[in-house]
Amino acid sequence: MKPTFYLAIFMAFFFGCQFSSASEPKRPNILFLFADDWGRYASIYAEVNGKGSINDVVRTPNFDKVARQGVLFRNAHVNAPSCTPCRSSLLSGQYFWRTGRGAILQGAEWDPSIPSFPLLLKDSGYQLGKSYKVWSPGTPPDAPFGGQRYSFQKAGGRFNKFSENVTKLVEKGKSLEDSKKELYAEIRTNFSDFLSARDSSKPFCFWFGPTNVHRTWVKGSGKKLWNIDPDTLQGKMPPYLPDVPEVREDLADYFGEIAAWDAGIGVLLAELDKTGERENTLIAISGDHGAPGFPHGKCNLYGFGTGVSLAISGPGVVGGRVVDDFVNLPDLAPTFLEAAGLPKPDVMTGRSLWPVLKSSQSGLVDPNRTWVVTGRERHVENARADFSPYPQRAIRTAEHLFIINFRPERWPLGDPYRLEGETLATIDEIEKNTRTTHPDDDAGPTKAWLVGERNSTKWKSHYEWVYGKRPKYELYDLVTDPHETKNVAEDPAYASVKAELEKRLMSVLSSTGDPRLIEDGKYFESPPLSGPLP
Repeated sequence: MKPTFYLAIFMAFFFGCQFSSASEPKRPNILFLFADDWGRYASIYAEVNGKGSINDVVRTPNFDKVARQGVLFRNAHVNAPSCTPCRSSLLSGQYFWRTGRGAILQGAEWDPSIPSFPLLLKDSGYQLGKSYKVWSPGTPPDAPFGGQRYSFQKAGGRFNKFSENVTKLVEKGKSLEDSKKELYAEIRTNFSDFLSARDSSKPFCFWFGPTNVHRTWVKGSGKKLWNIDPDTLQGKMPPYLPDVPEVREDLADYFGEIAAWDAGIGVLLAELDKTGERENTLIAISGDHGAPGFPHGKCNLYGFGTGVSLAISGPGVVGGRVVDDFVNLPDLAPTFLEAAGLPKPDVMTGRSLWPVLKSSQSGLVDPNRTWVVTGRERHVENARADFSPYPQRAIRTAEHLFIINFRPERWPLGDPYRLEGETLATIDEIEKNTRTTHPDDDAGPTKAWLVGERNSTKWKSHYEWVYGKRPKYELYDLVTDPHETKNVAEDPAYASVKAELEKRLMSVLSSTGDPRLIEDGKYFESPPLSGPLP
């Protein structure tokens, strides 16, 4: 009988730490900071990409500092814009469709025969630890094997609902600054607990995975807690985000949670500095896909859904650079293994970033890193009445985005439940319950507002654009249309571009054994998924 998803992942990331020889050369620690639903939103991106976007109002001084000390990536993308498939691809160093039931959010089960970088690090002598979320959904229980401890969060997890818990503390009479400090103290204590408990003669790999940037957060908290004024977003919203007060406030609140996440980065780095091991620690900071509950974000293959922040600093990294090389997050697994002096397993499709990290160049460093492939299958299990997925694959270059929607007859973000007649959901229900309509899009004020405006003269076409059914092929010219608003897939002027990108994409899918191409996708079309890959 196969191990359950949770048990297997615990084994992969947190089971056992073995000896390393005292004669081995000193290997770097690995500190991996990975936020839920972050996307590519950091103040340094406004600096390097130019002003005039919503990044202008984001505040991430701690991430920015790491990026300046190391390498900032402008073209990092997840392989899948959904928690579990993103993380399965990240840990395995493979495309998500190669990870069996790890390729779906709900009902996932890990195949223990698939190598993962934490297990390989553990086998080579690394000590492992984590705070909060590593896999989704939820977190496996602590220490099921012989009382060993790998989860360090006994000080609490209120940071994971930052705006909610800070608001509660303020309402009880505590000052805003002291309320924030109380939550920072939790993550500081959790990390220092790990640092104290470890064997300092061995290298460590620690994963910090807070979930506060994932919905839900308190409405108005961006301004109240962080002084992020929604009005400063007016005129800067991308075309897919309605430039209205409700959406601007929702986005400002999202940016407030990003500010809290960034403060957490600062806390952990300060604790690391106390150990004197900063110079021997590889620091990688990123997130597991784009913004939740916003059009074109999470669960979409548009840039707002797959693009993520990424900065890496530490020993061996030639810092002070901004690079344009395209990165898929599965590339991090072989990168971490190479840092530890370990070989990359043959099954890993990810490519180590060390040629880029060691270079002194900026811009495009590796001429082979000019594209990434992304995709998705199922997010919310019952997003469609028949439990079917919404299969997509895409290839992105600097000039174009090409998407194949394998089942264009289906609703891309789930069935429009309870939208008509006497069972119409209230705006309040849509704001709080993801499953009231289009379940693959997280519940929140933006979704509720747009669904409420779906029949209005002004916003009906916008609603249909972001939630309606999509053609089999989508092609966007990113040079003339950076926000991906005009599908030119059927434009004769782009016929050769479309043919070339489709050929390249299908070649990658075929060569990596994507089950979507086998028997008309039978493996992914037969819920629940079971058995080995075809």
